[in-house]
Amino acid sequence: MSGVKRKRKLLNAKQKLEIFQKLYNRESASTDAKDVLNEGNTVSHSAALQSVETLIDYMGQRRFEFSDITAVRKICVDIRQEMNKQQKQRRITDFFKQ
Repeated sequence: MSGVKRKRKLLNAKQKLEIFQKLYNRESASTDAKDVLNEGNTVSHSAALQSVETLIDYMGQRRFEFSDITAVRKICVDIRQEMNKQQKQRRITDFFKQ
């Protein structure tokens, strides 16, 4: 599939912020994300991580409360953990394919 570019529909800043606020309040945001994104299109971990890091920068510039920034940083940690988990799984799968 190399060389093939897929067009992805990404959330805009307002939609991301609403979802992050729901996550922070421990509400389910998955249905909101699914409504916005076309089914079958997903946001890559790296794109999500970049968006969250951009949000952290914005929150720092706007002097959000430390607890809010910490909650968003927790999302970064979760994304990185998921990325590492999937990468490890791919390595295991690739090892057994050889």
